[in-house]
Amino acid sequence: MAKQKKSRNTGENVELEMTPMIDVVFQLLIFFIVTLKQDDILSSLEALRPAPDSSATNDATEPVTILIGRTGFVFSGRPMSERQLTESFVRLAKGSKDTMIMIKCTDDSPHGYLVRALDILASVGLNKVSVFSM
Repeated sequence: MAKQKKSRNTGENVELEMTPMIDVVFQLLIFFIVTLKQDDILSSLEALRPAPDSSATNDATEPVTILIGRTGFVFSGRPMSERQLTESFVRLAKGSKDTMIMIKCTDDSPHGYLVRALDILASVGLNKVSVFSM
């Protein structure tokens, strides 16, 4: 029985499999993301915040709330027609164009009511508007 010589790899055509390495890296990444607490990150961050602007006015006024329901508009606790709502917005705009308007829509309110309210606000120049769904 003759002995066969084992062929030795001279290193010229060596292939390195990347798939297992990528799998391990992703598993480690997921492990560290899941186990890391946000409190650990925030406690080690030092954030220098700018000083408040002393020339800026601090208007902490409450936003004006409009409720839009299935039957129409409710402004300041009173049901209103579209014409009455327009008159109220005109009076608000004469006072201040920076008034914050918060529109709350019920789940059964028609979309057209919201569009009309936004059109009225835009026409009188009240642009600080937030829309919420209830």
